Amino acid sequence: MAVVTPAKRAPPPSREAFRAATVGLSASALLILGIYVGSRRFKDFDVALVPYAAATVFAAFALGYRYAIWLGRPPTQRYFRQSLAIFFTRGKILANTLQLARAAYGSLFTQRFIRERSTLRWLAHFCIMWGCLLAAAVTFPLSFGWIRFETPRDSQEMYEAFVFGVRVFRTRLDSPLASLMFNALVVSAVLVLVGIFLSLYRRGRDRGVLAVQEASSDLLPLILLFAISATGVLLTISTHFMNGFNYTFLSQFHAVTVILTLLYIPFGKFFHIVQRPTQIGVQLYKQEGAAGEQAKCARCGEPFASALQVGDLKRVQAELGIRYGLAGGGHYQDVCPPCRRKNLALLQDGMWGAVRRGGESESKES
Repeated sequence: MAVVTPAKRAPPPSREAFRAATVGLSASALLILGIYVGSRRFKDFDVALVPYAAATVFAAFALGYRYAIWLGRPPTQRYFRQSLAIFFTRGKILANTLQLARAAYGSLFTQRFIRERSTLRWLAHFCIMWGCLLAAAVTFPLSFGWIRFETPRDSQEMYEAFVFGVRVFRTRLDSPLASLMFNALVVSAVLVLVGIFLSLYRRGRDRGVLAVQEASSDLLPLILLFAISATGVLLTISTHFMNGFNYTFLSQFHAVTVILTLLYIPFGKFFHIVQRPTQIGVQLYKQEGAAGEQAKCARCGEPFASALQVGDLKRVQAELGIRYGLAGGGHYQDVCPPCRRKNLALLQDGMWGAVRRGGESESKES
């Protein structure tokens, strides 16, 4: 007779997962509320754009969930809290705000840290970033019903732009401003395509990049961006130069690529778009550590890092269950990197010496 074993119960969700799910649901709820209010109770919401809005709501949940999980990790949580405490130090809030503004300008807008590595890499990243930002600034408000364009009843030669139901400006259909608005997505697509080609050119020539790149994390994002940009440009070409040839297929394929990319953002390389602004606080952390007490090596006595960083590193390792205590009561993190390498070399030399002495004693006995 067969023995029936009871099914194992699924482990209860952890507190971190519950907190992350709450953050994700809150992000989705806020976005839905923003769509409802911004579109004047869905009055300005275009039903044809429901798939885009639905994918964005799901992406908001996934981004909130993963972001909360990321911030809940002991290292990230420690440095995030320390950065907030440093920023809100009494009497330094204004100076810290200016410091963060300079860091944001250098890290987010001009991407100086990439230009220092490679000019070609910086140019490719710069084109992709600003092309995507321009496209997002146009498509998301349109998809949510926050912005709409229409021609007034009294004149078919004019064009009006409404933001949250309020008319912000009016222009002629043949004006340069109207042409720029109509082709803003084309400009963003061209920028992204230029950045993709530069990135592929660099990846094809750099042997170091070829050795470590992966299809899922390095090439798939470029493929998705290329599909969105290429189909977007082809839609414009089909409309203006080919009398709408295959417009329906192109529009549907374009929608599929956009939705897939929105769903991919929280789970792939694009997640660093959300991480990067938070990491600007590291600049304040480094500045505070450099101005404060410095940790001195327990072996050579030379300063090698800030005491703030070394202390936080010890606490994080203790939270993770990593024990690096030394026999004399010290800590391995109190030893500078050069001395660690020296200690490793001395240890290996001692072990080889013990092996050689053991071999010599055995030969003498024989």
